[in-house]
Amino acid sequence: MENVKNVMVCVTQQKTCDRLIQYGNSILGDNKGELFIIHVAHYKFNFLGHTKEGEALEYLYEKALEYDANLTVVRSNDVAETLASQVEKNNITHIVVGESGETDITSNIVNQLEKKLEKKAELLVIPAVKLD
Repeated sequence: MENVKNVMVCVTQQKTCDRLIQYGNSILGDNKGELFIIHVAHYKFNFLGHTKEGEALEYLYEKALEYDANLTVVRSNDVAETLASQVEKNNITHIVVGESGETDITSNIVNQLEKKLEKKAELLVIPAVKLD
């Protein structure tokens, strides 16, 4: 049996998420798995994090088409739980996330997600790009 990988890339509204999508796509390689791009917006924020929601959604849609990926955009008050449920739903083997800028360990989304996953998928944290 082939080693199928399903990769979920967790993105924000920032256009810099393209490097995360590229990385997720590279993990797939020649496997017959699927690439999933997901953005979870908290109810207290604008849907895609800023007032140019249509532009951001269009950007994510174009990236999904470019990489032949599944795109999911949802609202949730529990981002980590929503991401963990997508792991189950889509048989995700690898999760790509950007490094969190949150220094408080309890509110750091990467730490929250890692606890919810219970080692069901490999969590890959991509360091932030430092701009000079």
